[in-house]
Amino acid sequence: MPQTTRTRTGRRAPSAAVVLLLALACTSCGYTLAGRGSFLPEYIETIGIPTFENRTPVFEVERLLTQEVRTAFIGRGSYRVQTDESGAQARLSGSINNITIQPASFSAEQQASRYVLTLTASIEFVDLTTNEVIWSNTSLIFSEEYDVASGAGDVSNASAFFGQRSNAVERMATDFATTVVSSILEAF
Repeated sequence: MPQTTRTRTGRRAPSAAVVLLLALACTSCGYTLAGRGSFLPEYIETIGIPTFENRTPVFEVERLLTQEVRTAFIGRGSYRVQTDESGAQARLSGSINNITIQPASFSAEQQASRYVLTLTASIEFVDLTTNEVIWSNTSLIFSEEYDVASGAGDVSNASAFFGQRSNAVERMATDFATTVVSSILEAF
């Protein structure tokens, strides 16, 4: 028997748990939570994601971005992800077209203290059953800022500079992957 409480008028009021269950039941209108739906055809179960092409001088950035996209797809549902398109129903291919690093702010000594890392990429998602491009963007742009160590430019500061840049690239790769996968699955 559900718990009830008496109100000032002497009527019985349902417990908070019953009210909460009713509220939840009334709000389920067929919508899904953002980040959980998929507008891909149901027959797409396996996605081939070959390593992206790197058209920049930044070493290994294509491997990091590709792996983050693969991981994001795996985390979003029941998709099998593989490194090639053989046997896959869809292919996601991409290229890293440009990476720039520019000073964003300066210290009192007029030395750069903060940089902006900007990446430009193009991505295409193709249904291999119909040879139809489901989603593409030829000009994805992502930016990430990072601070640099202050000092006279010795080896330890160079190490700190490149370490911060690596951290910024990793953060950007995560954001990149989340955006690409969400855009494809949620039909943006």
